[in-house]
Amino acid sequence: MRERSDAELVIRARSGHTESFGELVRRYQQPAFSIALSVIGRHQDAEDAVQESFMVALQRLEDCRNPDRFAGWFLTIVRNRSRNLIRRESLRSGDPIPASASNAGPNPEKAASLAELRESLQEALKKLSEVQREIVLLHDLEGWKHSEIADRLGMPSGTVRSHLHFARKALRVELSGWRDHVTAS
Repeated sequence: MRERSDAELVIRARSGHTESFGELVRRYQQPAFSIALSVIGRHQDAEDAVQESFMVALQRLEDCRNPDRFAGWFLTIVRNRSRNLIRRESLRSGDPIPASASNAGPNPEKAASLAELRESLQEALKKLSEVQREIVLLHDLEGWKHSEIADRLGMPSGTVRSHLHFARKALRVELSGWRDHVTAS
């Protein structure tokens, strides 16, 4: 069975075929989460923004003028909903549960080190521009190709490469102290 295009899924979903919208959800859940996380910076709030974005997309599916470009249209909704969430709510002050909270996880020293690395990485990501965070997360975390990111974010592929290059360079500088920390341990 061949994979349906976004356009086919959008057209079928508009006519009431709920499984088609479900396929769009499965297809874009991870990229949407990465974008929301790049804007908000907190896992739980990013999940809320993604869920809200899918509900809005379903309600406004008729507004997607070009079904072939559903991804760009939808990811714009995610970006906007994420920004709205930041504006309308004071974000929860509780920290996310560290990976070390799991009993089956690494030993306490390793867990503390991983938690520290995760925190350092999150802080370094916050120093990037929003576009750079999105591109780094989509490329390095989600495995998207430059051309896919360019198409979905509506920018030239060369611009994506440039953003990725400068974002990685900035992350290397920000995390260079971490490498020294690991070798000293």
